[in-house]
Amino acid sequence: MKDIRGIILDVDGVIIGEKIGFNSPNPHIDVINKLKEIRNKGIPISLCTAKPHFSIGNIIKEAGLNNYHIADGGSVIINPINNEIVKKHIINKKIAKEILKIYIDNNVYTEFYTVDNYFIQKDQESKITKQHIHILQNNPLMLDNIAEESMKYEITKIMPIAFDEQDQIRVEKLFKEMNTGLTLSWGIHPVANPLKFGIITSAGISKKQGAIEISNNINVPLENILAVGDSTSDWQFIDLCGYGAAMGNGSEKLKELVKTKEKNRFCIGGDVDKNGILQIFDYFKEQL
Repeated sequence: MKDIRGIILDVDGVIIGEKIGFNSPNPHIDVINKLKEIRNKGIPISLCTAKPHFSIGNIIKEAGLNNYHIADGGSVIINPINNEIVKKHIINKKIAKEILKIYIDNNVYTEFYTVDNYFIQKDQESKITKQHIHILQNNPLMLDNIAEESMKYEITKIMPIAFDEQDQIRVEKLFKEMNTGLTLSWGIHPVANPLKFGIITSAGISKKQGAIEISNNINVPLENILAVGDSTSDWQFIDLCGYGAAMGNGSEKLKELVKTKEKNRFCIGGDVDKNGILQIFDYFKEQL
């Protein structure tokens, strides 16, 4: 039996880059074909992203990744092909309303997500909206008053978007002052720099917890899973897995952390815009 029996892949910066038409908004065809080849060997490949499942649906369908995936930063574990939801972590409605009101009142561009849609307030439509439509490959639903109308929905994630690192500090400060008990993490996207994407989820929900749930549901021990990422925050789930890799475009901190794994169990791949994930798969070809 091969040593690697499952794969968990971050999406943006790993299989999606910033070259529009080459690997954005979808991966290069060579990457899709490689994912399909590995999946056809019977190895589940779980995409792990802060984006909703409908934004990675084309990848899942084209590569035939008929297994569970981690969406909305760990809030949703789903197989979109079968429309099978394993986990759905809902944010308390009153807390969600409070967060949305405070952010809107402080002019923070803010979205909220359900399993199948995402929403913005009409008067916040802007350049950010257009950028995010490209990233998510879906249009938001518009609401007149996002805080008040949020009470109608089961919210899995709230996303405040900061203009840059300095604005991120302001957004984080507002979140801490609310003392909601929820979790806030951050992500970026290659085509949207310097924007910072906040990921607010139920307490304890993260890509790390998502990886544990994937392992349990595909019945593959974490020690037999290869995990790949590009940002330091990805270490939270890569650390759990027996095999780990960082992209060449990844953070230097992540690369150093990945190198702490045992010999022959880690790899530093090439740049996402040069299909660097293929180098990683090639390095581990004997274990796949």
